[in-house]
Amino acid sequence: MNLTVHQSITIHQLRVDSVANSSVLQVGTAGSIASNAQMYNTGGFTEPAPQLGENPVNFVPLPNPH
Repeated sequence: MNLTVHQSITIHQLRVDSVANSSVLQVGTAGSIASNAQMYNTGGFTEPAPQLGENPVNFVPLPNPH
């Protein structure tokens, strides 16, 4: 059996509250979604990162979405 799907999608605004290493965002139709994890040591690090000190982590402020 052959199945043909014609689809038209219009996205005026897309807001993503969180992105993680295992996140999947799908818009439209997919026959299958396979997981994919890629980790690279592009800095050539050989030891774990140092623990955070007592100073809080500073985040970059982002504008509110319209």
